[in-house]
Amino acid sequence: MDTVVVSIGGSILVPDDDDTAYVKELAVMFRELSKQLKLYVVVGGGRIARYYITLGRELGGDESYLDDVGIEVTRINARMLITALGEAAYHIPAETFDEAISAAKAHDIVVMGGTHPGHTTDAVSAMLGERAGAVRLINATSVDGIYTDDPNKNPDAERLANVNFDQLLEICLKVKGGAGPNVVFDPLGAKIVARSKIETRVVHGRNLEELRKAILGQEFYGTTVR
Repeated sequence: MDTVVVSIGGSILVPDDDDTAYVKELAVMFRELSKQLKLYVVVGGGRIARYYITLGRELGGDESYLDDVGIEVTRINARMLITALGEAAYHIPAETFDEAISAAKAHDIVVMGGTHPGHTTDAVSAMLGERAGAVRLINATSVDGIYTDDPNKNPDAERLANVNFDQLLEICLKVKGGAGPNVVFDPLGAKIVARSKIETRVVHGRNLEELRKAILGQEFYGTTVR
């Protein structure tokens, strides 16, 4: 049974408005796919994490402490997905890779949030993929692939259907650091998937049909990094 890691952005899972129906549909899909694949899901902090990080920064918190704040939010988001997954999932967010891999022996799906300050959930998903021997890492985000520029700001930005690991790293290195970045993929995660040669797929997380195809290794609308 192939192992796949899905990194799902917090703003995809928990948008501005309540969207219980989406979370339920996502959980149904994950439960179905877990019969064909060993499935790990890493959940981001999204807008809620960014809100608290921005507030904490204005109150004088240092970046390491603000990372801890963001990690707590990712684990709350992970608990909401675990609630929707029910008995198919390990009952709490795994806090270490060893815990996740051990839990996967008895559960169809294991969900994680963040782990350590300085590591985004992109990096966590890449590290988990490396440790678990994943054949694919799926980055379910708020855009439908990697673009030549920010498509929300530049209407002429072009989606790249395929990029190599060096190109991914070059794109990611243009992004500024700090707690709570809002990017397609972060540099540390890019370095890890490159060294492990884990095929990485970027897909819009709200498009469940394309997300399913990406997870299964089928042709999909998004960007493939290999």
